[in-house]
Amino acid sequence: MKHMQSKKIVVDYRPPYQTIAWKGDRVVMLDQRLLPGREKYLTCRTGREVARAIRLMVIRGAPAIGIAAAFGCALEALRIRERQVGRFLRMLERSCQEIGKARPTAVNLRWALDRMLTLCYGQAWQEVESLQEALVAESQKILSEDLETNWRIGQAGSALIPRRSTVLTYCNTGTLATGGYGTAAGVIRACWRQGKGIEVLACETRPFLQGARLTAWELMKEGIPVTLITDNMAGHFMRQGRIDCVIVGADRVAANGDVANKIGTYSLAVLAGKHRIPFYVAAPVSTIDFHCLSGREIPIEYRDPEEVTCLAGVRIAARGCKAVNPAFDVTPHALVAALVTEKGVVKPVNRKTLRGLRPSRVEGQTRTADV
Repeated sequence: MKHMQSKKIVVDYRPPYQTIAWKGDRVVMLDQRLLPGREKYLTCRTGREVARAIRLMVIRGAPAIGIAAAFGCALEALRIRERQVGRFLRMLERSCQEIGKARPTAVNLRWALDRMLTLCYGQAWQEVESLQEALVAESQKILSEDLETNWRIGQAGSALIPRRSTVLTYCNTGTLATGGYGTAAGVIRACWRQGKGIEVLACETRPFLQGARLTAWELMKEGIPVTLITDNMAGHFMRQGRIDCVIVGADRVAANGDVANKIGTYSLAVLAGKHRIPFYVAAPVSTIDFHCLSGREIPIEYRDPEEVTCLAGVRIAARGCKAVNPAFDVTPHALVAALVTEKGVVKPVNRKTLRGLRPSRVEGQTRTADV
């Protein structure tokens, strides 16, 4: 594994829109359910409102969900009127447990809450007010760090993509799914900014259409050539030799390298393997769950079947038609050519190579494993 230097960098990128922001005593997030037709921002004043926004996919994407969870924790900290530190912490932990239930598959949500609670229990706080201020500052630090993390992922991953490549991507992994720049889309963005002259094929990503509604919209806004295809066209274009590589994000990576990502990712990985096309995954180290031994242990979220039977509020299946709607699937690590992180490119992807990315202490999980 080739590690990137850890020196502080200045990210030369400012997104044309803001996915999520802290505004005084509230959180403002772009309502992604309405894109690309409308750009409308939703205001959350409580952790419960943030959790609901996560659950309803107002905001989505593993890193963005983690940022939102941290902001939700900070909002709840400001709302608690209890001045005795011990009781304050117990109340805050209960609120964090509720936020943590919003979506079960994306590990960044739990990671961010663990980090916030580690701050609480990492020292003996004498005053609640000081702790409240520290929690707000920590949540904003998580946001600012995410932009640098994604920039590093983009720089590391761009080395894998030859000039004039056609890159297939899936779901949405850009600014909308992160605090800025993006993971898999960050690699694409880095290649474009380096003048590599790449082109992108974006799968529509049924049933929520994140590729059609979000990824194509994002790339078009920045002038990156993108062509939208339906999910079931990918194999056709692979067989024609029109795809040079596939790059996707991740909602959770198990300790052995198995990857949970948007439903349909596994199918693309199998197709890529059949056609000898490299299949890359881009994700921050915070998405690796070192307590999860393999993909078999990753909980898979099941969403409302009406997301399958209806499209933009219009029913497309017969009334009474049964449907099932798993939001994620798991791709075995053997199908992943490389994992791109802010610490560098990992290949091959397995338990041994990932072990080098593990922090000396997994933040907060010893104290708040139930979050």
